[in-house]
Amino acid sequence: MAVKLNQRAYDHAKALVEDREVVLDQRDAWSEHQPSAEDENRYIREHGMGEYGKWFLAIDTEEGEDTKGRYKFPYGDFEAVHRCGVLTAESRAGQYKYQDIELAAAHLHGMLDALG
Repeated sequence: MAVKLNQRAYDHAKALVEDREVVLDQRDAWSEHQPSAEDENRYIREHGMGEYGKWFLAIDTEEGEDTKGRYKFPYGDFEAVHRCGVLTAESRAGQYKYQDIELAAAHLHGMLDALG
């Protein structure tokens, strides 16, 4: 699996945090706050795959460009950055040793904590 940082999504997340489009929740809230498959499909229908991809910190280059499987490490709910999503992404990226993704998530984590 060739997973790399999705720079476009990282830039989008930073801009959202700077604009305070955030939910400052706890790590364990992600299971409740993460968009469902139905929410994802609706977002894709309404906004397209390109916009959908901006909500994931990583791209799997071995997956097709127009597939949901291409995008990894979600960080928000298509409206705001969720602290719990960023923390989960940071932790998972560290587990899989995706250093660039882990560092990006850690930076977002720091930005979010500075708001609180």
